[in-house]
Amino acid sequence: MSKYALISVSDKEGIVEFAAALSGLGYEILATGNTGKVIKENGIKCLDVSEYTSFPEVFSGRVKTLQPSIFGGILMRRDNENDIREAEKNKILPIDIVCVNLYPFPKVVNDPDKNLQTKIENIDIGGPSLIRAAAKNYKYVSVITNPKQYKLFIEELSSGTVSIETRQALAAEAFSHTAFYDAIIANFFEKEFSQQKTAVRLNYDIRTSLRYGENPHQKAYISGSFYDYFDALHGKEMSYNNIIDLVAAVDLLNDLDHNSCAIIKHTNPCGAATSDNLLRAYENALSCDPVSAFGGIVALNGKVDIPLAEKLNEIFLEIIYAEDYDDAALEILKKKKNRRLIKKKKNLPADELQVKNIPGGLALQERDNSFLKEENLKLVTNREIKLEELADLKFAWVVCKHTKSNAIVYVKNLKAIGVGAGQMSRIDSAKIAASKAAEHGHDLNGAVAASDAFFPFADGLIEIASKGITSVIQPGGSVRDDEVIEAANERNIAMVFTGIRNFKH
Repeated sequence: MSKYALISVSDKEGIVEFAAALSGLGYEILATGNTGKVIKENGIKCLDVSEYTSFPEVFSGRVKTLQPSIFGGILMRRDNENDIREAEKNKILPIDIVCVNLYPFPKVVNDPDKNLQTKIENIDIGGPSLIRAAAKNYKYVSVITNPKQYKLFIEELSSGTVSIETRQALAAEAFSHTAFYDAIIANFFEKEFSQQKTAVRLNYDIRTSLRYGENPHQKAYISGSFYDYFDALHGKEMSYNNIIDLVAAVDLLNDLDHNSCAIIKHTNPCGAATSDNLLRAYENALSCDPVSAFGGIVALNGKVDIPLAEKLNEIFLEIIYAEDYDDAALEILKKKKNRRLIKKKKNLPADELQVKNIPGGLALQERDNSFLKEENLKLVTNREIKLEELADLKFAWVVCKHTKSNAIVYVKNLKAIGVGAGQMSRIDSAKIAASKAAEHGHDLNGAVAASDAFFPFADGLIEIASKGITSVIQPGGSVRDDEVIEAANERNIAMVFTGIRNFKH
C-alpha cells in the first residue's frame, strides 16, 4: 500500500531536499500548486493535490486542500474499524506526513506598501486547518511546520519509524504555530476594524526562534519590530538574555548626558559614568566593577573611535552598543568574531506598555519615564548641598532608577563606584555597594548615595553614613522620615527628597 506525504509550503527553504528524502523512503508526494511546481522542477516525482482529489484549485487558489479526501486521509484513525470501513467506502487513503507552513501574513501585515486586500489575501485558511488536523491525529500523523525540523525528522524516519514522543512534540509545536498566527490576525482585525478601540495594543511581527531562553531548557522567541531600533553590525545571533540586557543598558544610557557609558550585567548596572569624552567615560564606568563587567553589555551614547575600540577589545564583552562607529574602529572591534556589535537605529519608544504574563492574563504598566527636576528637590537637612554634590546626586538617582530593588548606588565625580542591587534588605544593598567599592579601590569619603525608595528606619541611613557618604538622595515619604532626617543631621549629612519612588522588579 502506498504511503503518502502532503506538502504545501509558503517558505520553500529546504523543501526540495526534504521531498527528495521522503521520496527516497518510499513516500508518494502530494503537493499544492507552486510547491508541486518547485518539487517537479527538481526532478522529484510529485502528484498535484487537484489530481489526487479530482477537483481543481478554485477561486484563484483560495480552495486547494479543503477536500474530504485530504482531511479524511489525515484525520482517519488507523485502528478504528468504522473509520477503516468508511475510508474504503469513500476511497480515502491515509496521509501519514503533513508538511505545511503558512502564508506570510505576519510579514505582510506590517508592510506599509501593502494595501488592505493584499493583507487579507495573505491570511492562510487551508494551511492552519491541515496543521491542526494533523496535530490532532498525532497518534498516526507527523506534522512538520518549520524547515528547521526537516533534518532531524528525516533522520528519525530513516531509522524505520517516528516515535510517538516525536509526533507529540511536533503536534505541540504545530498548535503553538497556528495559535500565534491566529493571534496576529485577531490583533490586526481588531485594530483595523473595531469601532471600539481597546486601550492596549500588542503589536506582533514574525515570531523568530532564539537559541534558547534564560536557560538552555527554555524555548524563546521574539516578535514585533525589535530590529527597527537596533542595527546588528557583527557577531553571533543575540540570545534572549542578550536582548533583555541590551534594552536595560540603552534605557539607562538614554537617561544620561552625552559622552556617557553604561555597563550592564543581568539587567543591573555594574558601571556607569559621564565624562568629557567617551573613552574616559568607558574607563570610569569600567572601574566601578571590572570583574562583573566581564561578559557584560557596554552601551555608549557617542561615536566609537580607534582608541576606544582598542580599549574595548581588552576584555570579553557580549555586546557593544553605540550611536555610531568610525570605520577603522569597527574593523578593530570585528576582530572578536562572536561579539555582537550593535548600532543605534532610532530612539526607543517611550510610550510602550511593559507587559508580564500572569495566570489567566497579563499585567501591564507604563514605562518609568520619571524625570528629575532640580526645582522639585526638597532639602530636608541642616547641611546644604554643594554644587558638585548636586551633579553627583542627580547622576546617582538615574543609575539607581535603573537598578533592581532594593537599590543603593554610590557615586563620585559622575561615576558609579558601588552598586547594591536586588536585595530583600536595603541595609544589605548598602553594605554590598560599599564592599564592591572597597574591593575595586574606590574611596567612599566624599561620595554621594541614592536609594530607589525611602528608608523605613534610620538604620539604612546610618549604615550609609558610616562609609563616609556626604549626601543622600531618596524619595522620602516614610512615616519615620523625621527619624531619618535627624540621623542625617547628627552625622552632618545633606539629604534631599525627590518625591519619586523608582522600584524596579
